[in-house]
Amino acid sequence: MEPGMEELMPQLLPVGDCDLAEDFDPTMPPRTPQEYLKRVQIEAARCPDVVVAQIDPRKLKKKPTVNISISGCQPAPEGYSPSLKWQQQQVANFSAVRQSLNKNRNHWRSQHLDSNVTMPKSEDEEGWKKFCLGERVYSEIDVLSDNENLGIDYMKVGFPPLLSIVSRMTQATVTSVLEYLISWFGEKKFTPELGRWLYALLACLEKPLLPEAHSLIRQLARRCSQVRALEENKNEEQISALNLIICLVSRYFDQRDLADEPS
Repeated sequence: MEPGMEELMPQLLPVGDCDLAEDFDPTMPPRTPQEYLKRVQIEAARCPDVVVAQIDPRKLKKKPTVNISISGCQPAPEGYSPSLKWQQQQVANFSAVRQSLNKNRNHWRSQHLDSNVTMPKSEDEEGWKKFCLGERVYSEIDVLSDNENLGIDYMKVGFPPLLSIVSRMTQATVTSVLEYLISWFGEKKFTPELGRWLYALLACLEKPLLPEAHSLIRQLARRCSQVRALEENKNEEQISALNLIICLVSRYFDQRDLADEPS
């Protein structure tokens, strides 16, 4: 360091003259505060003035981006805007579901899955879409035109978000599957299978939200409002489901600018 620089740059860990034991060994764990500070100074003095990071360019090819839009939701069709009391009740119910899930997560995680349940890997987007929605919804096959008795063929109708399934999902998997389903919903219609899984994944989403999850749920709420606004037959059950998702995103996850104005 140049002469006089220490006067301009005071030490962050000053160590004055202190009585260090004669057998002080900087390689051994410090026994006193003075030894700790002295060891930090010794290690700092050994650091090079300039450090060059070795970066593998191949790892920079996929650049993650988070697009957070500030635009709000489209208003509900006339006569279908949920009341404030209804929204508050849904938030309370949802909060109770989340608390119960967190409390009993270890129990449900320990339960054996049925032999026909094979959860896809986190990165398997197509696998998760088929797992959650079923081959019929995924392939857009009209069930009414098929006389086959479905029974409980979950490969065709989709696996429900059982607690024994969602409790096994890490936060990374929850976020990934949520992204897969929102991407699918961006071009497809809303279905009960989709609604059940979206509700379950939101219930598993930890707070505070990571930026990626924050962007995803805002995208979800806006998409729900778009589908709701275009609902021609005014299917009350479907509009209620879309209202519910918008309500949870806006009022439970604190995205108030997306909230429906009380009717």
